Amino acid sequence: MEPIKMALIDLSGTLHVDDQPTDGAVEALKRLRQHGVGVKFVTNTTKESAGSLYTRLRRIGFELEREEIYGSLAAASDYIRTHHLNPYYLLTEDARGDMPPPQPDLPHDSVVVGLAPGHFCYERLNEAFRVLHRPPGTRAAQLVAIHEGRYYKAADGIALGPGCFVKGLAYSSGVTPVCIGKPNEYFFRSALPEGVAVGECVMIGDDPNDDCLGAMQIGMRGFLVETGKYQPERHSADKRPAVSGIFATFRDVVQHIIDGQPPARP
Repeated sequence: MEPIKMALIDLSGTLHVDDQPTDGAVEALKRLRQHGVGVKFVTNTTKESAGSLYTRLRRIGFELEREEIYGSLAAASDYIRTHHLNPYYLLTEDARGDMPPPQPDLPHDSVVVGLAPGHFCYERLNEAFRVLHRPPGTRAAQLVAIHEGRYYKAADGIALGPGCFVKGLAYSSGVTPVCIGKPNEYFFRSALPEGVAVGECVMIGDDPNDDCLGAMQIGMRGFLVETGKYQPERHSADKRPAVSGIFATFRDVVQHIIDGQPPARP
C-alpha cells in the first residue's frame, strides 16, 4: 500500500472527550508529526465555533494551528453563502458565530440544524417545521443538516446527536435534507491538501460510518478507535465494522503507522 502522507483526524471521541485528552493522545500527535505525516483535524462538532474548539484543544495540551481545523460549520457557512440562504438556525449561540448573520427583513427560506441541545424543544422545532412547510406553489425551503450523527461520547456517557431531529423535521415537512459534513464525499475531498492523493491519506475517528466508511468510499484508509462513540461490546466478532483497522486508542493508531513505514524525508 502507498505510504501515508496525511492523516485526517476526528476530534471529539478520538483525541479528546470534553476537556480530557484520550489516553496518550497529546504525545502521539507529536510523534505522528515528527514521523513526517501531515495532519488536518476534521470534525462534525457543531456545539462550538472553530475558535472556541481551537482554544479548548490548546488548553488541554494539544499543539496545533487554527488553520489545521476543518469543520462542518465552515463547510455549512460556505453552502449558505453560495446559495444565498436566510436560515432559521437550530444552533448554539457559539456556533452561530461561524454562520452568516440572519437577514431580519426577509423571511426564512431554510433551516440549518447542528448539535444544539438547548434548542431541541417543541417550540423551536415547531418554528423550524413551519419554515419548511411551505404552501403549494411557493418556492421549496431547504433543510440543511450540518451533520446527521446519531449519538456521540460525552463525559457522562453516550449522548443523543442531531440526526433524529433532522429526520423528524424531514418526515413531518417532506423536505429531503442536505447533509454537509462527514460522511459527505465533498467534505472529505475538500479537506485534502493539494498534491495528496486519497490513497496516501488515512482517516482516524470514532464513528465507523461517518469517519471511516465515508472516507473509505473515496479511496482512503479508515482507522477506527474505541475511545468514543464506537462500542465494541455491541458488535459480535463476525459483525465488526469493515474498516481498515480497529484500535483501542489514537495512540495505538499512531504506533501502527510508525511501525509500518519509515519516517518521511524532511
